[in-house]
Amino acid sequence: MIKVTFLPMNQTVEAEAGSTLLEVAHDHDIALEGACEGALACSTCHVIVDPQWLDRLDPADEREEDMLDKAFGLTATSRLGCQIVLDDSLDGLVVTIPPYSININVDKKRGHS
Repeated sequence: MIKVTFLPMNQTVEAEAGSTLLEVAHDHDIALEGACEGALACSTCHVIVDPQWLDRLDPADEREEDMLDKAFGLTATSRLGCQIVLDDSLDGLVVTIPPYSININVDKKRGHS
């Protein structure tokens, strides 16, 4: 099992290799939105990866980079939780869930752009 710590709630959970970070959050009732259900069509599962772990992740592809451009509070270590697939090299991973996310579909329905 792979341990992952979610901040700011400081909750450490165990997950199976091959799971995405988004799936792990949902499996453990951690408030990480995933409006597109992992289809790489939104940025609501935006997380900030602790810098010491960034080099262990596969690089973001162009589609993920495009979605990250729409994320609130983008940082140099921002990634989408739906694109982080856990393996043994990520045992102990630490990520921060930003306080806000932008859900384009919901915001449009509410009259925001």
